[in-house]
Amino acid sequence: MPVAHGRTRFIHRRGPPTRAQASTKRSKRTRVAGVRRGRPRAPGWAHERSMGSRREEGLLRQLSQLDHDAELLEDADATRPLAAPLEEKLLEGEKQSPSAGQGPFFYIGGTNGASIISAYCRSKGWHRTQDSRREDYKLKWCEVKSRDTYCSFREGEQLLYQLPNNKLLTTKIGLLSALREYSRVMNKINKTSLSTQDKSGKDTAQTHEEIPWASPGCLQPQKILRMEEFFPETYRLDIRDEREAFFALFDETQTWICKPTASNQGKGIFLLRNQEAVAALQAKTQSIEDDPVYRKMPFRVPQARIVQRYIGNPLLLDGKKFDVRSYLLIACAMPYMVFFGHGYVRLTLGLYNLHSNDLSGHLTNQFMQKKSPLYVLLKEDTVWSMEHLNRYINDKFRKTKGLPRDWVFTTFTKRMQQIMAHCFLAVKSKLECKLGYFDLIGCDFLIDENFKVWLLEMNSNPALHTNCEVLKEVIPGVVVETLDLALETFQKSLRNQKMLPLLSQRRFVLLHNGETDLWPRLGGSRLACRPPPAPSGPRPACETSPSAPQPPARAPDRPGARRPAPSRGPGGGQPSSAQPRPRPPQEAEARAPGPMGPPLDLWDTEAPGAGRPLAGGGAPAREPYPGSAEDEREDEREGRKAAGHRGS
Repeated sequence: MPVAHGRTRFIHRRGPPTRAQASTKRSKRTRVAGVRRGRPRAPGWAHERSMGSRREEGLLRQLSQLDHDAELLEDADATRPLAAPLEEKLLEGEKQSPSAGQGPFFYIGGTNGASIISAYCRSKGWHRTQDSRREDYKLKWCEVKSRDTYCSFREGEQLLYQLPNNKLLTTKIGLLSALREYSRVMNKINKTSLSTQDKSGKDTAQTHEEIPWASPGCLQPQKILRMEEFFPETYRLDIRDEREAFFALFDETQTWICKPTASNQGKGIFLLRNQEAVAALQAKTQSIEDDPVYRKMPFRVPQARIVQRYIGNPLLLDGKKFDVRSYLLIACAMPYMVFFGHGYVRLTLGLYNLHSNDLSGHLTNQFMQKKSPLYVLLKEDTVWSMEHLNRYINDKFRKTKGLPRDWVFTTFTKRMQQIMAHCFLAVKSKLECKLGYFDLIGCDFLIDENFKVWLLEMNSNPALHTNCEVLKEVIPGVVVETLDLALETFQKSLRNQKMLPLLSQRRFVLLHNGETDLWPRLGGSRLACRPPPAPSGPRPACETSPSAPQPPARAPDRPGARRPAPSRGPGGGQPSSAQPRPRPPQEAEARAPGPMGPPLDLWDTEAPGAGRPLAGGGAPAREPYPGSAEDEREDEREGRKAAGHRGS
């Protein structure tokens, strides 16, 4: 009688085989994985010797490594989009299993700028973790925001990219609402100042029109900008009155552009040129409003939209439309340290034609230009450096238009800084701020043929890819200095040191220094008002920054109580009301910060480089002013949708 031969196994197990090991029809990878899972380990398993011969142990280790590498490659291919060739090569050697070694750790969610961020962190001796749920990180940089990340955030111990409610700036409706509300508040203040002037006979209006920042070059205080001076006429389609106002004023001699509030990369954008297109849009918005399904489930309503007057006379570079990407950096949120940074110029591949239906001739972003078959050959022509733009303007327009020399780095740069400072002040009292939050926002500006500067939009998670030569020169410097400034300001705030001078400041320009704001000091018993740095001598008038015009501030409920964070309702915004509801004393007591635990890790790393310190202005107490009713409605509609967007 023949003897049945079974397969001999040399691996001794301490427990019963798993279901994967019992199966006879499985691949080599699955079999090895089953062996690995079927061997329960004691806590000190890493130091124990496996049973069996040396040869078998070596084979098992080789197969396990192959299995591990294959799993990583499959996961990477399935979850991440196609990255630029340069970043693809750099990322190949950085994908590792969740680190089990010693920290500090950093986590990067997504591929946007991942290679640059990873190289920076590794240079400081930090270790990358692939576990997005890990809570003991030192730095977390994610493309998409998650509520859990902010709930588990350890203030004063960690750095976290993106402010939780940055949508106040980075969505179309958020930015529009903030600018409108700020304009209304400033108009009321100006009217009050004028009435005071009439009674007293003194001219006080100029004080209220000054803006609290000073840029390099000893600029004099600037007047508050009017919204219509830099932001195109815009209407919200999710508000009936505004929608009907737009449909009533539209005529075919004008071109309008329709955009979703929270999309980027040109998605969902179209032009409105004739009555047929407007009638179709009107019917669609009305049908959505009347649909009983959406009335019962408002969270399923399609994304809200705006319509904006299209700037049909842009300045052209060799016949091509362009815009300028610059950066607004909030390096520290407690106190606020806000900076301006130069970026680059984005051009279309084709010549500009106002009447063309091809959106790639109207939208300059790389996502739209990549759709052209000529992009691979001409992609270097779609991005210019700011120096290139400055040379072009000097050569082509300086004499014919009577522009000052280096208009790009003087008048144009100053105007962008003014607009960014204005937008930040519009949301300053509403942003959720904790020590460790920082944000980099991409701001897109357009110059028309009359050299008037327009703000088109602001973008969260701006594109940090380096797929052409100009971007390879610009983007790494932006990312590295962003992290340097975030780390240095974090350390100084934690140690209660004065911010200026900043050793890591190189190309970014300080727009707002919030050291004189009232801000809740971490671990302190009261709201700390940081005194301005003591001057060593008389300061020039150009370096002083007047206080910001703000509405009357609401006094704290009691000494020592921190100002409560904005409501964490569905919209994540702050509830609006004409008068704040008085808070019971016991509630104020409950909100007071308690004593701190053991000393915090100060991350004793030296800030690299040395830059030129630039003076920034102070501002008064960071207190909220009443929000508008339309802000509440927008928060209710948008709050249930996941926050965060892809880079644009």
